[in-house]
Amino acid sequence: MDLLPVLAQRRSVRRFKPVPIPEEDLDRLLFALQRAPTDASAQLYSVIRVKDPGLRDEIARLSGEQEHIRQAAEFFVLLADIHRLERLLAHRGQAMASWPRTALHFAILDAGLAGAYLALTAEALGYGVCFIGGVLNGIEALLDLLKLPPGVLPVAGLAVGVPDEEGPPRPRLPRELVVHEDQYRPYTEEDLERAYQAMAPYSRVGDWNRVLRRYFAQGGTMEERERPYGRAASRQGFDPDLPQGARFYSFGALLEEALAEARGVLFRPGEAWLEREAEAFRGEGKPAEALLTALRKARGEIPGWP
Repeated sequence: MDLLPVLAQRRSVRRFKPVPIPEEDLDRLLFALQRAPTDASAQLYSVIRVKDPGLRDEIARLSGEQEHIRQAAEFFVLLADIHRLERLLAHRGQAMASWPRTALHFAILDAGLAGAYLALTAEALGYGVCFIGGVLNGIEALLDLLKLPPGVLPVAGLAVGVPDEEGPPRPRLPRELVVHEDQYRPYTEEDLERAYQAMAPYSRVGDWNRVLRRYFAQGGTMEERERPYGRAASRQGFDPDLPQGARFYSFGALLEEALAEARGVLFRPGEAWLEREAEAFRGEGKPAEALLTALRKARGEIPGWP
């Protein structure tokens, strides 16, 4: 099969006909998903096929009322997943090493590649697809909604179905701004202006900067997603400085919250003290673990003094 014509015309589809995907085509899509490349054979991803209409409705709501989540014949949530690998190692009596940042890197890569293979196969079969980053809008609620264990984090949604809209493919940046040779080439002002000119058709009013500003500038969508995403990643065990289950954006955020409730915080090897005017609370362990214990004691969430 020649994929170049498919790639040349591909675009995201956000309106779908109420037509199911035949089982034989669904099997082809899931076959493609599992044939994606993966590092060291680990396959650090999973996918949840969301069939329950009520569950789809809730995910659509959390994602900003994206109707195509409800409409599409199939909707998947792509997951970065190191939980299965940890279970596999334990099944042979081995303990998982501590490599949370590297694990998240490769798990997101694996999930993205698997999703891309499924999507391209769907388009080659004549279906429309749409990757949905909006599932990150409600990522903390999504952890509970999908019952995700530690080590599993949502990456994106993927809607697949029979298209109910047509349109031209979206523009892309000039190739020389994307493909570098031998080393990274600095961008000139002329390069940047050419980028805006090439991408102008992406915006209905011919101003690509309106799109970039909405998503990526200060006060935009990505900034809104950052702290909930960080808290979700920490909770699932992907922050090397915070204990698994901690619902803080970072160690710095934990420290800020502790200082807001105390006169001071004192760290010693293997322990942390949270000090108030007339009392102090002690926690043991690594810095973040010790401080979190001290903070929970100060709040009365767990008993014990010091």
